[in-house]
Amino acid sequence: MPKRVAQKVVIYTVSNGQLLVFRHVDFSYEEVGIQVPAGSIRQNETPTEAALRELREETGYDDFEIVAALGTAMYDITPYREELQERHFFLAKPTAILPKRWYSKEEHDGQQSPTEFECFWIPIAHGHVLQSGHGALLWKVSEVREGT
Repeated sequence: MPKRVAQKVVIYTVSNGQLLVFRHVDFSYEEVGIQVPAGSIRQNETPTEAALRELREETGYDDFEIVAALGTAMYDITPYREELQERHFFLAKPTAILPKRWYSKEEHDGQQSPTEFECFWIPIAHGHVLQSGHGALLWKVSEVREGT
């Protein structure tokens, strides 16, 4: 049986050479690792709109701007779910000064229990620690930032 293809966004938010990441407070590092904001594209929503919404939902802040679309990549999330994800990657920047570390809570529109996150910044060079293929297009960030 063919796997379902889900449309997703993955957002690299960069400021002063630092990458915004988070960890799930309610799960161990071994289960979910370090991630960047990401999520599903809703019906009638553009990938850019989804990226900004996911940033707001997962960080608790609405102070972001999309700098560039970095491309797409496929990711097979099996065995967690029988699903292929077409991921649309974006580069964003904060439009306000954000803390070095903070806690946030994604409410999921009341459809499930809230998810708690600890958000923080790491050097872009440490992006290799990202979980679940989130680092797939991180290399493109330097191209955009250098203007090539």
